[in-house]
Amino acid sequence: MGLMLPFLLLLTLLVVLVFTIIIIAALVILGRPCLPVHPMKIPGLILVCILTLVSCLRAELKLPAIIGDHMVLQQKQANPIWGWDTPGTKITVTFAGQRHKAVAGADGKWTVKLDPVTANAVPQTLTIKGSSNRKIEDVLVGEVWMCSGQSNMQWEFQNTYTGDVEGAATKHPNLRLLSVPQVGTQELQNDFKGQWEAANPDTVKKFSAIGLIYGRYLHEILGVPVGLIDNAWGGSSAEAWIRRTTIDQDPRFKLLMESAVKQETTLMSEAGKAAYEASLATWKADSDKAKAENKPAPRQPGNWLAGNHRPGNIFAGVVHPTLGYGIKGVIWYQGEANAGRAYEHAELFPFMIEQWRHEQGQGDFPFYWVQLADFKAEKAGPGESDWAELRETQTKTLKLPNTGQAVIIDLGEGRDIHPRNKYDVATRLVRWALVKDYGMKFPYRSPEYRSLAISGNKATITIDCFGSTLRAFDVPKAVGFAICGEDKVWHWATGTITGDNQVEVWSDAVAAPVAVRYAWADNPRCNLFSKEGLPVTPFRTDDFEMITKPKPLPSAATP
Repeated sequence: MGLMLPFLLLLTLLVVLVFTIIIIAALVILGRPCLPVHPMKIPGLILVCILTLVSCLRAELKLPAIIGDHMVLQQKQANPIWGWDTPGTKITVTFAGQRHKAVAGADGKWTVKLDPVTANAVPQTLTIKGSSNRKIEDVLVGEVWMCSGQSNMQWEFQNTYTGDVEGAATKHPNLRLLSVPQVGTQELQNDFKGQWEAANPDTVKKFSAIGLIYGRYLHEILGVPVGLIDNAWGGSSAEAWIRRTTIDQDPRFKLLMESAVKQETTLMSEAGKAAYEASLATWKADSDKAKAENKPAPRQPGNWLAGNHRPGNIFAGVVHPTLGYGIKGVIWYQGEANAGRAYEHAELFPFMIEQWRHEQGQGDFPFYWVQLADFKAEKAGPGESDWAELRETQTKTLKLPNTGQAVIIDLGEGRDIHPRNKYDVATRLVRWALVKDYGMKFPYRSPEYRSLAISGNKATITIDCFGSTLRAFDVPKAVGFAICGEDKVWHWATGTITGDNQVEVWSDAVAAPVAVRYAWADNPRCNLFSKEGLPVTPFRTDDFEMITKPKPLPSAATP
């Protein structure tokens, strides 16, 4: 009835407006002098009617897609509920015995905050009264996590090795899913097209595999409803996930932004627009030809300006519409697109996390990520690697509070950047949450480098095992070490586990070692694990200059 009344009012006004215009027009045409008003005032009357009609059209309570039927509210914290209505409209929100009031501002937006409540699997109704009434049905309270990153987080559940069978068995009415469309823009968006859905064999097919498995573990172990928000975008760069104005203003990213502005200038020029239109025309012709010949269609040319690499694009189009919705934390799998710029990523990645926390307004919420897997061809000898450098930047970001890293240096596939085993990835991520956020007792952190001691031609590496011990997989020797002397020439090294958390490393080719590296390659052969099966985190003991550090531009020649 709340929605029917404004609709009937609008319909009545529309009918009156139409008949008024028809009658006035007829009288004018017939030249009748009996008009109720002077002819010169007729346009004004019509304008008043139109403005009244527009006002009625605006007089509608609107909610963002993230606030809708089947949603999950984060337990034990105050949760914002917001929407839009006619400026000045009084809003009343009721839920679980609470009643909160607000007034729509000059821009029409209003916000209230629900008081914290504990987990509840019994469906409840959230009611909002404004210029019209809305009832949000089947609302649960539990744990809410955001699943972000690029293609390995976006990777669909149905495309994992056993996703078809697992999907058919997925019937979890209290595990709720929401997918955010991929919209790249510089204009801040306030909403998106989407809806919350219960996890069932149909809805899980295209959902994030890692996100779904992670959420399912939480749902089954904690015994509470879980809501998952999937906003991952394959191939995306980290800078696209950050608000444009903040990254513009930080001098650390001057080179990055200068390059972006140069790209924008080129693509937005008349020549750039013409080149893009020409590429689209060629693609369309090639696609039509492929279709006629029953062949796969070529990939459509990408539009960088509206894509997932332009700084700020994903933040504006994907992240911004979800800001404020109560979450427990974020899981993240990204970095492949930034591997060639690992030196820059060392500042960019923690900056992104800090900015998200600031934007969300929930303090230092948990942020757990997946370190890059092993990928690309194995190399015969030790040496430099941009992927290894990117992994190091991820490990160093653990300096931020409430962060965690799932190491998967053993789970990759050399010929495929998208390893299909998402189960172990999700398991290693969820260990962090279960221990750090839910107080459970599990091994959760991969062993990490602690110190180096050199004696003669041997180096002793001490590893922080966080209460565990080291184990070499498959063979007794520790595989994956390289060692160098003052010449910085790397040689494969022999490794022997000499204690619970120490490895002795040496090479006959290095008489006086100065540095050691472990699993330092795109696709390293390495076999050190904790006794519980968590791989040792790749590391280096040196601070040699990174190969991804930008090279200084040659100075201009003096005349």
